[in-house]
Amino acid sequence: MKENLSYSEQTEIVQPSSWELLSKVPEVTIFFWIIKVLCTTVGETFADFLNLNLGFGLMNTTIITGIAFFIALYLQFRVNKYVPGIYWLTVVLISVFGTLVTDNMTDYMGIRLEVSTIIFSVLLGLTFLFWYLSEKTLSIHSIYTRKREVFYWLTILFTFALGTAVGDLYSEQLGFGYLKTGLTVIVIIACIFMVWKMKLDGILAFWIAYILTRPLGASLGDYLSQPKANGGLGLGTTITSVIFLVAILSIIIYLAVSKIDITAKKETVATNGNKKNVLVQTIVVLCIILVLGEGSYIWRSNQIASQSNASQTTIAGQLSDFIKIENDILKSINSNEFSTAKKGADDLEHQWDTQEPVLRAIDGNTWTKIDGTIDVVLASVRSSNPDANKCKSALNNSLSVINSANK
Repeated sequence: MKENLSYSEQTEIVQPSSWELLSKVPEVTIFFWIIKVLCTTVGETFADFLNLNLGFGLMNTTIITGIAFFIALYLQFRVNKYVPGIYWLTVVLISVFGTLVTDNMTDYMGIRLEVSTIIFSVLLGLTFLFWYLSEKTLSIHSIYTRKREVFYWLTILFTFALGTAVGDLYSEQLGFGYLKTGLTVIVIIACIFMVWKMKLDGILAFWIAYILTRPLGASLGDYLSQPKANGGLGLGTTITSVIFLVAILSIIIYLAVSKIDITAKKETVATNGNKKNVLVQTIVVLCIILVLGEGSYIWRSNQIASQSNASQTTIAGQLSDFIKIENDILKSINSNEFSTAKKGADDLEHQWDTQEPVLRAIDGNTWTKIDGTIDVVLASVRSSNPDANKCKSALNNSLSVINSANK
């Protein structure tokens, strides 16, 4: 989806020649959207690779990627034009960092995904508001000043964090699953594209699609990397990350050579009549998103509540399967059968994710506490060089918490 701004009511204003610079962001072509989705997918799988496969843990992964992101962002601010390698490296790292910000809020701070969604929606809305009040445009074709670049990267960060919160809310907490969530996002993006062809404001369409590509990329990443027994293709996070990184690198090299995504600095400003039209469109689109989003959330929450009531009012007695799985993993670790233990970890993750909507609805605090211990188990067991003592410690701690909650 290209950010087309050439409406009859708009007036193009080109800055004086003494200010002429190249834009700091690429032209919005099909390659832009392909790399954006690939970056989002890599962000999801690479974070899982560092967190689980290498056993860094969520906090250490956040620190490492945060440092790498700020270094890349520094380089991005240092250059005075769009450089494909630096720009897309920054996007990859901000996708990982934005995802981990939301994950830390959920896992470590115990903030519900509904609250995270509201927080990042407000932050994104305020960023757009102050950006527009300051610069009178939200077009990415106008990123040629330091202030606009700051607004731009703040917006990108909040879109990834918001996309993570919304994606996890619907795919995990509400139990729609990544594949259904991904297909739903594709349908929504297709609708946005068609409405854009019917003169929906280009900037509005661009930012909606940009936010939605995050859950789309995450769904694609999980579908490719998850084991076949869990409904995925079983490529694993390592292979999936490598495939997509190679694809990203190939496209970046092509863009660097062809320079088809470099745009000269120019800015398009809407006239007053068109501004009113854009405002109406924005209000209508936001109302539609709010109604559909809230409606589907209430509908699915009521379904989960019915299942919870039909099951039990407490989480006690519903964790026996997880106790068995973890005991089996512990036996494999004691026998030095780490390959069997890793298969057990896959089963544990799949079963836990499947039961998340109901268990979380019954007792969110207990679920969050158990979820944290299971994350440690998965990270230690799936490590490329698992330490038997660390695995045993993680499993014993998790079993203690689950057994206590199951009584």
